[in-house]
Amino acid sequence: MILSPSQRQKLDSSDDQLFYDYPRFVTHVDDGFIDQLTQLYGTLLQPNDRVLDLMSSWVSHLPDFVFREVVGHGMNAAELAKNRRLDRYFVQNLNVDPKLPLADQSFEAVLVAVSVQYLQYPEAVFAEIQRVLTPGGICIVSFSNRMFYQKAIAAWRDSTDAEHLQLVQYYFQQTPGFAKPTVVTQRSDQPLLLQMLGLGHRDPFYAVSARKQ
Repeated sequence: MILSPSQRQKLDSSDDQLFYDYPRFVTHVDDGFIDQLTQLYGTLLQPNDRVLDLMSSWVSHLPDFVFREVVGHGMNAAELAKNRRLDRYFVQNLNVDPKLPLADQSFEAVLVAVSVQYLQYPEAVFAEIQRVLTPGGICIVSFSNRMFYQKAIAAWRDSTDAEHLQLVQYYFQQTPGFAKPTVVTQRSDQPLLLQMLGLGHRDPFYAVSARKQ
């Protein structure tokens, strides 16, 4: 196991489904972050890919490609229904049931945008990501320094941005079948307090990706 029981704990231990029960039609990172993420997707994804947008919402930040299929997953059906890039979607709490209702080797890409900090059992979820990826397929995990603090796991809450990067790399490294992960960073020069408040429009950008061997 990658994390200890204490590292998986959340300050708010109530049912996640209650927390996500009402839709939030907002973006949780600034425009600069979104632009960088879309550019990264444009570099690493290919037209006609089958894409799984895991832990998604009402926007996916995808480039202007024609994909074969985009499948969304999340915790709020209203948010997913509003996402125009999704061809279909499903609602599932991965902290209760990490088993994805998807076939083996059914996607060329799996995306996890600004959500990895909420996974209590990343070992199981990353094993599922590896399972549904085609050989050579890629998983791209992106994040900044914002979070729903009460719902982030202790391993994330108690760590720095640099340690977050190490942790996500470790998730990939400890999952059999992934190649060596690649890291992209663009740190903010804004004071930390302003960053955490979402002010200044200079969210730091971090992404860790790895391909299925």
